[in-house]
Amino acid sequence: MEMEAFEWGSGINGDGSCKRVNEGFQVNNHAVMGSGYGSSLSLVLDREKKELVEAPVKLERKGVPTERSIEALKNHSEAERNRRSRINAHLDTLRAVIPGAIKMDKASLLAEVIGHLKELKRNAGQACEGLMIPKDIDEIRVEEHEGGLNGFRYSIKASLCCEYKPGLLSDIRQALDALHLMIMKADIATLGDRMKNVFVIISCEEQNFEDAEYRQFLAGSVHQALRSVLNRFSVSQDFLGTRKRRRISIFSSSLEDLL
Repeated sequence: MEMEAFEWGSGINGDGSCKRVNEGFQVNNHAVMGSGYGSSLSLVLDREKKELVEAPVKLERKGVPTERSIEALKNHSEAERNRRSRINAHLDTLRAVIPGAIKMDKASLLAEVIGHLKELKRNAGQACEGLMIPKDIDEIRVEEHEGGLNGFRYSIKASLCCEYKPGLLSDIRQALDALHLMIMKADIATLGDRMKNVFVIISCEEQNFEDAEYRQFLAGSVHQALRSVLNRFSVSQDFLGTRKRRRISIFSSSLEDLL
């Protein structure tokens, strides 16, 4: 339907009607509403019907006033800017942590971070494998340490898990000194009143460490020394009631700091 705008002011009669000849047809219109008062109308020319019709009026949307709408848009834009700033700051932090990630796009950076975290978790699991604190039992283990240590051809790895008591480490050192043994490395972990000690021990004497019987005798002596220390501290210990404790990974520590 083709329409053409119509202008008032041509062919107005004294009785309030309007007559206009346009392209061979005549139209009449009264601008008097039901209340009797004149009202301005928006009219367009319908070429098919060859008459004036009232133009469609776009009703204004009822709702929030214009000022409030503008303020809401400003607040939304500001919040979006702040959100993007926070995201970019976090991404910059990740780029600083991950090697070679300065020029990575977001997707590649996140993939690299996930891979890096998985690798760290795997390495932590491997480092802690076999070094856990038993829940409720005292435990002594003695075994040969493969490959020696610091140029020594033979060394012993001993672990002791028990209740913590002041002076325990000092007594362990004295017991090993009596066997002419020296602690070269100590890994120690504690959880509540439980502790686990892992020692790497060497002999201060020149012996034939190729002799399997001597190595077995030395390992047995270390086990007996640790057992005697543990028994002395266990005499006054009340073992009534079972204590349930979670396992904890062992942490390296300097022996000198604890003695």
